Amino acid sequence: MQKNRSGLLKHYDKQYLWHPFTQMKDWLKDEDPPLVIDRAQGVYLIDTDGKKYIDGVSSLWVNIHGHNHPKINAAIKKQIDKLSHSTLLGLANTPAVELSKKLIDIAPGGLSKVFYSDNGSTSVEIALKMSYQYWQNTGKKNKRTLVHLNNSYHGDTLGAVSVGGIDLFHKVYRGLIFKTVALKRPYWDAVWDFEKLLEKDSSNIAALVIEPLVQGAAGMLVWSKGILKEFRRLCTKYDVFLIVDEVATGFGRTGKMFACQHEGVTPDFLCLAKGITGGYLPLAATLTTKKVYEGFMFDYKDQKTFFHGHTYTGNPLACAAALANLEVFKKERTLEKLSPKIKFLARKLKMFYNLPSVADLRQCGFMAGIGLKGRWEDRLGARVCQAVRKHGVILRPLGNVIVIMPPLVISINELDYLLEVTYRAIDQMVIRKRA
Repeated sequence: MQKNRSGLLKHYDKQYLWHPFTQMKDWLKDEDPPLVIDRAQGVYLIDTDGKKYIDGVSSLWVNIHGHNHPKINAAIKKQIDKLSHSTLLGLANTPAVELSKKLIDIAPGGLSKVFYSDNGSTSVEIALKMSYQYWQNTGKKNKRTLVHLNNSYHGDTLGAVSVGGIDLFHKVYRGLIFKTVALKRPYWDAVWDFEKLLEKDSSNIAALVIEPLVQGAAGMLVWSKGILKEFRRLCTKYDVFLIVDEVATGFGRTGKMFACQHEGVTPDFLCLAKGITGGYLPLAATLTTKKVYEGFMFDYKDQKTFFHGHTYTGNPLACAAALANLEVFKKERTLEKLSPKIKFLARKLKMFYNLPSVADLRQCGFMAGIGLKGRWEDRLGARVCQAVRKHGVILRPLGNVIVIMPPLVISINELDYLLEVTYRAIDQMVIRKRA
């Protein structure tokens, strides 16, 4: 019966489902049946045939403490018996209020207000709109330009796409989006280019939006130390907002709760999602300062309200999960226990340089990428990720970069196995290609 059900689900998948970021022509012609995940426990996903896989990318970078965590499970079950949803438009709810204080307590100092939404794209979209409207509200109407980095990725809504710099994802939508300024050169060159831009045109610039320390979707591109702090200094000097997108880097991924904390930086906007609920429910938050908040304090007749919101903003179930997530961080000393794993990952990654097909290695805390030599059409990354599945590991590439980003609670032994399997898969791909 179970086998029949599994086969039927795989059939229905190809007949009815459209997958994100997937070329469906390839998906449909693939002779291998799709993997359908049915349940999970700890760092393992379990498919409809009962096979276990290490979740090597945390179910797209969201899972923190492992799947099916009893503390988070209990919090959601308790909340569902009280209140599943109530709008934040004109009302509040208990978990949303409690979570707002908890987020401010752990955020970089100086952030004081929380605006909820549903996902990473919307958290960034809100920051973009708030930064733009602040200057309109306060009489500096020329400050309209948004600046971002080359190879940036901030989500898939049109505002977020406007500050995106990855042509593969964004070029098809160029006719729909608004004009921005991209800093074309990477790393310190981008800082110097930004400074020159500010010297010339700061009166027209509303905000700079960045992913701090590591640009995730660009292939885990890691910054040099000090770049984030210098961006903060320049934004302060020239009265430009700094929007920091920590959707990927937040909640322990870099070794601290937030990447900004590595360099003592407080942004004007901190965008959070992904790990905020421990990988349980969709929730996002845009944190900002008292200065920004007061830029919207006008009489009703002035019509300078922030007219933005989502139906499920501050959903009580999601906020309850997020509160439990933060409690688990504290009770299980997650960040403290992460430090030796980060060091182990750094040591173990070095062995990949023994493989001739490895171009470079990228690591920031517990976020890592293994860059492979080869053309996009060679699909080396996809082939490696397909190969490791046979050995009970789930990975997902960014082009020809293999992403390693497991739940923070993965054990050293499990992490070792994940890396060994990945090493062998890359090695075998080279042999196959040569043959």
